[in-house]
Amino acid sequence: QVQLVESGGGLVQAGGSLRLSCAASGRTFSSYAMGWFRQAPGKERDFVAAISWIGGRKDYADSVKGRLTISRDNAKNTVYLQMDSLKPEDTAVYSCAAAVSYDSRRRQDEYDYWGQGTQVTVSS
Repeated sequence: QVQLVESGGGLVQAGGSLRLSCAASGRTFSSYAMGWFRQAPGKERDFVAAISWIGGRKDYADSVKGRLTISRDNAKNTVYLQMDSLKPEDTAVYSCAAAVSYDSRRRQDEYDYWGQGTQVTVSS
């Protein structure tokens, strides 16, 4: 089992930045690929970014490329999402997830464990 706890969400003005963190406990963190997903009000949950088990491969949704950056620190059992140049349309609940995989994954059904999520609100 892996437990995931997100933090770092909040309210920010358009153009601002936030850094989300996802702390993992349980089994060996470095054995998992990690991902971030988001769900806006009234919409389905969408893929945001993913990273392979040692961070060598990163994937991003087209809507966030160049603005959001995923990274991980296996010594701290933590994955991060640096969010820059934020837009009102980035407002959502952001959740991290862990997949029993060495490679990065984009599909939700490929993930085995999920956090509860953290709210990000971007005002215009």
